[in-house]
Amino acid sequence: MTISTPTMTPAAIDRSKPQTLGLSGAWTVNGMGQISPQLNSATITPSPGLKIDGARIDALDATGAWVINKLLLRLGTQGHAIQLHDLRPEFSHLLGDAGQQSAEQTAPILPVPTKPVLERIGRSVELAVHDTMALLGFVGLSAVSLAKCIPHPAQFRGRSILFNIRSAGVDALPIVGLLTFLLGVVVAYQSANQLRQYGANIFVVDLIGLSMLREFAPLITAIIVAGRSGSAYTAQIGTMAVTEEIDAMRTLGIDPHQMLVVPKIIALMITLPLLTVFADVLGVFGGMIMAQATLGVGFAEFLDRFTKAVNMSAYLLGIGKAVVFAAIIAVVGCYQGFLASGGPDSIGRQTTRSVVQGIFLVIVVDALFSIAFSALDL
Repeated sequence: MTISTPTMTPAAIDRSKPQTLGLSGAWTVNGMGQISPQLNSATITPSPGLKIDGARIDALDATGAWVINKLLLRLGTQGHAIQLHDLRPEFSHLLGDAGQQSAEQTAPILPVPTKPVLERIGRSVELAVHDTMALLGFVGLSAVSLAKCIPHPAQFRGRSILFNIRSAGVDALPIVGLLTFLLGVVVAYQSANQLRQYGANIFVVDLIGLSMLREFAPLITAIIVAGRSGSAYTAQIGTMAVTEEIDAMRTLGIDPHQMLVVPKIIALMITLPLLTVFADVLGVFGGMIMAQATLGVGFAEFLDRFTKAVNMSAYLLGIGKAVVFAAIIAVVGCYQGFLASGGPDSIGRQTTRSVVQGIFLVIVVDALFSIAFSALDL
């Protein structure tokens, strides 16, 4: 927007009086071509009581108004801009708009005040308690949905359960077998040097058998399944939540927990103990091979000692822990999926949280099992 009069002389600045600075001519894009030397002149310096006279400004556009406001801010004293006097009324609003934009651009960015440490800790604890209560509520809803299916076995959705058994169990056999086999090899190799020093080579059987059956096999299997199946559950349910399929199921009177959560929990509680048995066999086999290679303990000698050193309780404790781990992984994976909202980025975020939270809870529960078993002398 340009407001002008018939007189279109170039923009100029003169200081005819010591305390008066006069602006004249066309303060427009085309009229300010020669004004730069005067703007940078040593005569354009702040001084107390300086008056800016704009009566002889013939034309003004947004560019000129911006330059004049910058000049007023530069000539101001003690941080306060001086005023332009005798400006034509038709130019005043344009100069005011440009001044407001200039002030917004030059406004200092104030640092965000940091919250006190106790407040941050309190908010973190509050958020953790809220998430815990929400997870417990989800566990309750899932338990109610499971209980509703017990009087009506046809509602268990056998095909969905079998599909989840295949995807979470059969498809995970290679990776579980390989990792537990290598873990058995590592445990036997690391203990070989220590046992050889005391002539206790045969006790490698006790170490491998008890550690694999009670701790390593169920724990490593649960971590693998949490990364594979737990994340898959979150991604599947999260996609349905983002695309509003879950809302559509509720509208049709279908219980999403009964349809989506219950089959996954049942399938994983069947699959993870079976995977743990498979991991027990491969882990002990890996340790057996390494024991023969490093300590000279033959297969027959290893198996004979194994039946004496490892009792049935160690095997059953590992299987029992696997059932609990399966319930944790399935519930956490489904719960994080229901929290997805907005868009695809939310699905990725909740999937990450599902894996981290699932592995964390599995390790915490495993530690609690160890404490309980020690107190019960199991």
